[in-house]
Amino acid sequence: MAVVLKSSLEIEKMRRAGKVVREVLELVRSQVKPGATTLDLEKVAEARITELGAKPAFKGYHGFPCVLCTSINNEVVHGIPSKKRVLKEGDIVSVDCGAIVDGYYGDAAITVPVGEKIAPDTARLLEVTEKSLHAGISVVKPGATLGDIGSAVQKVVEAEGFSVVRDFVGHGIGSHMHEDPQVPNFGEAGSGMRLRAGMVIAIEPMVNAGKPDVRVLRDGWTAVTGDGSMSAHFEHTVAVTDTGAKVLTE
Repeated sequence: MAVVLKSSLEIEKMRRAGKVVREVLELVRSQVKPGATTLDLEKVAEARITELGAKPAFKGYHGFPCVLCTSINNEVVHGIPSKKRVLKEGDIVSVDCGAIVDGYYGDAAITVPVGEKIAPDTARLLEVTEKSLHAGISVVKPGATLGDIGSAVQKVVEAEGFSVVRDFVGHGIGSHMHEDPQVPNFGEAGSGMRLRAGMVIAIEPMVNAGKPDVRVLRDGWTAVTGDGSMSAHFEHTVAVTDTGAKVLTE
């Protein structure tokens, strides 16, 4: 497995890309409301990425047509923005964004409630998924393992009766969108590759309210829960430093 360790200069470039991603996500969050379409969110995001002097990471990646992935309710990841997808009160929408600055990538995701009347169980799903992300980040340090991250995420999720998606995982990131290693959101503590200072990884729990199974729709991109249950997604790009985790997308 060819893991590329990053220099402090490279990590700083990724931090700049990460700041773009965070600014875009917070702008998009402010635009999530009943009656908005996912294409509305896409247009706002694309304009802001350009204004900030960055390039979108997703548009054109293996043919993906947009700068955002927007996944509603039972959609897990890779939903394609569309003027036909109108957000409604009580929906949730997962928004995944990537940006490139000076040839280096940042990648993060949030799940946002639509309106004020989200169901209590759905609100808990969002809270637990975000909590599981922070649990995974908290164990990042040189000498820890990928299994430590996955185990930390999985314990938080399953303690609340939710399930971790197996079909999609986090990943290394740097001068390419996806690099080694893969970063599962499940696993056994102490197992797997050991982390080293200079590694940069995207940790991204995808959590279903029901069972972990997913399937991909005919568009070839949008993944949905197999049982129709709600799904949430949170992600940060994280550098491994001598003193622990440095989140590059906050």
